[in-house]
Amino acid sequence: MMKQTLLTMAVAVALGLPTQAQDIKTAEIVAELPQSVGNVTFTPNNDIIFSHHPFFSPDIRVASLNADGKSFTPFPNAAWNTPRDGTDRYLDSVLGLRGDENGIIWMLDMGHRTGLTPKLVGWNTWEDRLEKIYYIPAPASVPESQHNDFVVNHKDGVFVIADEGIGPGGNGTQAALVIVDMETGATRRVLQGHVSTLPEDVPITVDGKDLTVPDGNGGQVVIKVGADGIAADAAFEWLYYGPLNGSAIYRVKFADLLNEDLDDAGLGARVERYADKPNNGGLSIDQAGNLYLTEVETNAVGIIPADTRTYRRYAEADDLSWPDGVSFSLDGHMYVSAAQISRADLFNDGVAKNEAPYLIYRFAPEAPGRIGH
Repeated sequence: MMKQTLLTMAVAVALGLPTQAQDIKTAEIVAELPQSVGNVTFTPNNDIIFSHHPFFSPDIRVASLNADGKSFTPFPNAAWNTPRDGTDRYLDSVLGLRGDENGIIWMLDMGHRTGLTPKLVGWNTWEDRLEKIYYIPAPASVPESQHNDFVVNHKDGVFVIADEGIGPGGNGTQAALVIVDMETGATRRVLQGHVSTLPEDVPITVDGKDLTVPDGNGGQVVIKVGADGIAADAAFEWLYYGPLNGSAIYRVKFADLLNEDLDDAGLGARVERYADKPNNGGLSIDQAGNLYLTEVETNAVGIIPADTRTYRRYAEADDLSWPDGVSFSLDGHMYVSAAQISRADLFNDGVAKNEAPYLIYRFAPEAPGRIGH
């Protein structure tokens, strides 16, 4: 851990964060898998369900971790992980997934690989059956949509999705939030173009190198990702979110977000800048209101305590490369994946540096969280 601790301290100094190594937890490995893991969630029986990161086009989109911690079973079954002609009842491209208190695993299918309409698929783990499908058609989805992560709000009967805006041809400028009504299936796209969803003009820098992608003209351009991490407090009063490329977490009251009398300008005026942050992917929150953020540029997870709103490093591990989704388990830990995205050939001059095993870690949060979130 010495090398990682020194790196952590150097980054902390640059960001003005605490540098005491003893204040930073060491995350422990709970699974070593053959393919990259995206997001992690849980059933009420504490079965670990995870998405294979769609960046690497996996055959099995969603899986259940086997007891050995090194193998998996397709979730909910093999058929739902197998593309078929004449139907969209399969998982095409899944990153975001959430387990809820009712034993439903909700899987957000971006639909990129075979051009499906994006959808939310709910699987009832108590009865091992399809619960419901919610579609996210235009205009809630746009050609550049990449529906990344979401919250499940049973209090108000809605899902709220963070759309990064980096789908086919996207550069983050079309990022937005999407609301899905659980009762009617109605969808709304909000805050597109607002500062809280748009990426800032800051690169994602890993090991001293800015991550770039082809610009379509034979050159390279710095990748910029819009609205990414998203979380709701225990009372569902506030929704927290922010762009991956960005220096701030924002929040908005659900009462305002769901007020259809507010246009985008009116809603945007009620969004608050909540706290400073580094570039981050996943976002979670505990019952005390502390936010947990995955630092994609370093091998660490940070925290924004509810009382100070001042970001600091919280947990780390040497091989926590590109920490992605973070969520709470009933065993009392936060779980986080190491997706190794920055090691892919796309970001390393065509030379793939990502390799198995792909790891899932866990660490103890400051307070309990909400299952699967």
